[in-house]
Amino acid sequence: MKVTLVYAGIGGKGFKSVGQGMDGGWVSHGLCQLSACARERGFAVDLIDLRALNGWDEFRQEIVARHPDVCGLTMMSVDYNPVMESVRIIKEALPQTVTVVGGPHPTLDTQDVVRNPGIDYAVVGEGEIAFPWLLARLQGGQRPAERVIIGEKPDLDDLPLPDRDLFLIEWKKAGYTLDSPEVPFAAELPAPFLTIIAGRGCRYNCSFCKPAEDIIFGKGVRRRSVENVIGELRYLREKFQFKSFMFHDDCLTEDRQWVTEFCEAYRASGFRQPFFCQSRAEIIVKNEDMVRSMAAVGLRGYFIGFESGNDRILRFLRKGTTRAQNLEAARICRRYGITIWANYMLGLPTETPDEIRDTVSMMKAIDPDYYSPAFYTPHPGSDLFDYCQEHDLSLITDYDSYRRNPTEPKIKGHDFAFLRASLAESQRRTPWNAFRRQTRSLWKRYASPAKVVRKVGRWVGGT
Repeated sequence: MKVTLVYAGIGGKGFKSVGQGMDGGWVSHGLCQLSACARERGFAVDLIDLRALNGWDEFRQEIVARHPDVCGLTMMSVDYNPVMESVRIIKEALPQTVTVVGGPHPTLDTQDVVRNPGIDYAVVGEGEIAFPWLLARLQGGQRPAERVIIGEKPDLDDLPLPDRDLFLIEWKKAGYTLDSPEVPFAAELPAPFLTIIAGRGCRYNCSFCKPAEDIIFGKGVRRRSVENVIGELRYLREKFQFKSFMFHDDCLTEDRQWVTEFCEAYRASGFRQPFFCQSRAEIIVKNEDMVRSMAAVGLRGYFIGFESGNDRILRFLRKGTTRAQNLEAARICRRYGITIWANYMLGLPTETPDEIRDTVSMMKAIDPDYYSPAFYTPHPGSDLFDYCQEHDLSLITDYDSYRRNPTEPKIKGHDFAFLRASLAESQRRTPWNAFRRQTRSLWKRYASPAKVVRKVGRWVGGT
């Protein structure tokens, strides 16, 4: 039985976007994991990545040429339209092909998905056990009557390593030449670059995210053992000779003991490759020694969800942090040479212009290396989404608007011109910050005091 997986994540960069930033340069770990699990059970699996195609006509040609028995598609809310168009084309061209859709959106809004009669099955939750089970039933001629299949939670250490070749083979076939199946997104992370996932779930309770993540993965965090993660890194070092990587985990640093063990094992295994991971302001503030240990073994950057510079808004978001902690976390990062990738939002429900100005002033004080702003977007499955529905605040009329972007208003009650002006001001560096940023950039590039002094001198002198 032939199985074709479809990655429809073209909401950001569109077709022909392989290698273009995060949207076009990363694999889908979900599909890589499903492929590995299906192959382990003896099924033949390939991939169609819409990002590698010229358009829908080419997708139709690929589907007809491959003629799969089963098509599996993963879907976030922002992927709804391209997934549904993919399903339409599949069923039009190959009516007997079984379509299976899984991922966050089918899990959080199942009826929104199964109302499409072109979708034969929706897998809810985690699919590593359920999808191969379904394939085996279909191969044996025992087609399940129920369209909604509830996934089981696997032991993460028991899973085979993700099948990254799934994407690399597809990209090379489309004419792309890459050293590894992913591309770096920051100057601190040289190629070949990879991403890995050490665990699933999040123990925090932010209203813009929860309970969606609990519905998908269950409450709390399930994390792979340090030995298991180091084993994957050894394999990837041998296969791709990677020079940097990133943890995809929602908050790797929430488990201090795990991080401590990882740092020791990482160094002992001879790794020196730089890496990024996600953390939280209060964790950084309360665990400076852990930050120091991570920096000593290769940590080069934190993604930090600062979200807001106003304490009332942070409480409204159930973030569990304060403006003071945000500012102190940034100071600690600077102390250890850790790059700051700043996530923050403007245009939140109940947020006043003065509270937006608080976020702007905080961002100017933090002076992050990378800005990652958003106009608040209400996502299905979160308490804040429900709040927006109850108070008739949402301006989202199309699934494409679920993109996390600051280019359009997402909820009512805000002056869009003011939001755009505030966004621009939040990213305007003071002369001193601009000078400091330039100096940091030169140091990362040249790592030589003499060269840095010469370059800074030329920059100050206008040459």
